[in-house]
Amino acid sequence: MSNKEVKAALKSARDAIRNKEYKEALKHCKAVLKQEKNNYNAWVFIGLAAAELDQCDQAKGAYKKAIELEPNQLLAWQGLANLYEKSNQTDVKGDLAEVYQKLLELCESGDKQKWCDVCNKLVELYHQEKKYLEVAKTWQKLIQMKQEEGAEKAELHQLWKKMIQLLKDSTQNKYNKTEQLLLTAFEHAVNSADTVPGEDHQNLYKDFIQCLSKFPHETARLEKACKDMMVLYPTVSYPLEVLCLHFVQSGTLSEEALHYFSKLLEMDASSGPGIIGFGIKCLQEKKYKEAIKSLTEGLQKTSQCPAAWHYLAEAQMKIHKHRDAVLSCNQALEALGTPEGPSLRWKNLILQLKAEALIKIADADAAEEAIKALEQIVDASSDPVVLAIRGQAYLNKGLMDQASKISQELLLSHPDLAESHALEGFIHYSQKNYKQAERSFLNAIERKAETAEYHHYLGLTYWFMSDETKKDKGKALTQFLKAAKLDSYLGSVFCYLGNYYRDIAGDKSRARGCYKKAFELDGTDKESGTAAVDLSVQLGDMDTALSILNEATEKASPGTAKWAWLHRGLYYLRTGQPSQAVADLQAALRADPKDSNCWESLGEAYLSRGSYSTALKSFRKASELNPELMYSIYRAAAVEQILGKYENAIATYQQILKKTEDYVPALKG
Repeated sequence: MSNKEVKAALKSARDAIRNKEYKEALKHCKAVLKQEKNNYNAWVFIGLAAAELDQCDQAKGAYKKAIELEPNQLLAWQGLANLYEKSNQTDVKGDLAEVYQKLLELCESGDKQKWCDVCNKLVELYHQEKKYLEVAKTWQKLIQMKQEEGAEKAELHQLWKKMIQLLKDSTQNKYNKTEQLLLTAFEHAVNSADTVPGEDHQNLYKDFIQCLSKFPHETARLEKACKDMMVLYPTVSYPLEVLCLHFVQSGTLSEEALHYFSKLLEMDASSGPGIIGFGIKCLQEKKYKEAIKSLTEGLQKTSQCPAAWHYLAEAQMKIHKHRDAVLSCNQALEALGTPEGPSLRWKNLILQLKAEALIKIADADAAEEAIKALEQIVDASSDPVVLAIRGQAYLNKGLMDQASKISQELLLSHPDLAESHALEGFIHYSQKNYKQAERSFLNAIERKAETAEYHHYLGLTYWFMSDETKKDKGKALTQFLKAAKLDSYLGSVFCYLGNYYRDIAGDKSRARGCYKKAFELDGTDKESGTAAVDLSVQLGDMDTALSILNEATEKASPGTAKWAWLHRGLYYLRTGQPSQAVADLQAALRADPKDSNCWESLGEAYLSRGSYSTALKSFRKASELNPELMYSIYRAAAVEQILGKYENAIATYQQILKKTEDYVPALKG
C-alpha cells in the first residue's frame, strides 16, 4: 500500500465515521495498520469507531496506543476523555481526571476557550469526588487565566463567588489549605463587587464573617472583616454581634471589647451578644446578681456560647448558687460539642468549675460526679490545683485514704501552694483534729490571704476547738469577720457570727442582723431563719419576724419550709386569727405529716375557729403519733364534751387519770 493509498484509506475511514458506518471505518483503519502499524490517525479512528460500537475496551486500547505514539497530540486525549465521560464505571473517574489534566497542559498555549471548558469539567469531577483542595487549586488557575486575558471585574467577581459556592461544603471546621483558599476567594469576592453597599454584597460579607468565625486561628482576619463591614454597613448589627461573641469566646476582655459591647447595645438593646457582654462587665465589677440577670437573659437569645455559660456559672459560684452553677457548666459543655484547639482550654476550665461547684454541694453523690468531671480534664494529673479539688472530692465521698494520699503528695511537690495546705486543713477538720487544722489553715492563709473560705474554716476550727477559742475575740470572731468582709455572699459565716453575738456576746440585736443576712443569702438556711424570727420576737419586733416568715413562705415550694409555716401559724393562733393559722399549720404538716406538736396546734386553731369535728380529728392524730401528749388527749375529751359525746369524753378523761392521777384539767372535765 503506497503512501497515497494510505491517505485514501484514512479518508474513506473518516467518511465512513461521518456516515455512521463504523464497521466499514474499522476495515479501512485495519488495512492502513497492516501497512503502517504506528499510524496515529488510524488508531484514533479505531478508537472513535469502536466507542460508537460500544466496544469500550478496544476503543480505550486504540486511544492509548495513539497516545503512546504521539503523547502531545490532542485528538487521542480528547477521544479518551469522551470515552471516559460516557462510561458508567465509577473507577474511570481517576483516569478521567488525569486525561483532563493532560488536555489542560496541551491547550494552555493554544485554544483558551477549550482550556476553560476542560477546566470546568475537571472542577466538576473533583467536586463530585469531594476533592475540595483540587477544586480550589484548579478553579484558581482558571481565574488566573482570566485575569491574564484581562477579564472584566464583574466576570472575575462571579468566578470568585462560584469558587465560594464550590467550596462551601468543604469546611469541616478544620483549618487547612482548602479553607485558606476559600477565605482568599471570599476576600476577592467582597473586594470585587460592583454595587457597594448593596444587598448581595452585604450577604456575601455575612457569609465571609460566618466562615471566618469557624476558624480559631483566623482571629485577626475576623476582627478586620467585622470592622470593615461595620464601616460599610454602620446600621447592620451582624458584624458587631460576631465581633462581640468573638471577644467573649477569647476570654480576655479589653477596653476595646467593652466599647463594642456598649456600641452593640446602643444599636440593639435586645441583642443577645450585647447583653452577654454587659453581664461579663458586671461580673468584672463584682456586681454578681446583675451579671447573673444579664447573662441569663443574653443566653436565652444566644445559647450556643460556651464561654458565656462559663461566666454565668462563675457569677453563680460567687453568690454560692452551686446547683445553678453545675447546670450552667452542663449547658456550656453541651454548647462546646467536641472541642479542639482553643475550645479545649474552655472545656478544661468548665469541667474544673463544675467540679468545684459539686464539691461545695458537699454530698457523696455530688462528690462522685465531681470526680467524673475531673477525669475528663486533659492533663489533669499535672495540675496541682485540679489535684487538690480531687482530694476534696474524695474527702466528701468519705474516701479518707485517697484524700490523705493526694494531700501528702501535694505538700511534698507544691509546698508553696495554698490549696495544698487547705486540703490538709479540710482533712484534719473533718477528723476533728482542730490543732493540726489550725496550723494548715494558717499556712494556707499565709499563701493566699484573700480566700474567704480559708478564714471561714479557721473560724470554724476555733469555734469547735475549745470554749476559750470560741469566746476569744481574736480567734473565731476575727476569722468570721474577715471571711464576711472578703465574701459578703457567704451565708454560713453570717450564721456563725449570729451564734457568736447571741450565745457569747449576748448582743441580741446584732445577732438578729447577722441571722437575717444569712437567711437573705440562703433561703434554705432554716437555722438562721428560725433564729432571726425568735430574736425579733424577743426584741418585740413582730413586724420584722413576720416579714422574714412571709418571705420564706412566699419562696417555698409545696412541702418545704416547715419551720416558717409553723412559726407563722403559731403567731396567727396567738393573735386570734384562726383561719390563717389553720392554712399555715396545714402547710407545715405537708412538709412533715408526722409532727405531733404541729397536729396539736392545728387542733387548737380549728377549735378557735369553731370547727369542732376537725379539731377532734387533729387532737386524736396528735395523740396517735405521740401517746405521751396528755394535752392532746385532754383536748380531744374536752371537744367530745362540747359535741355532747359524754360517754366518750368520760372514758377519755379516765384514760388520762390512769396515767396521771393528779392531771387537774381531766379531773375538772
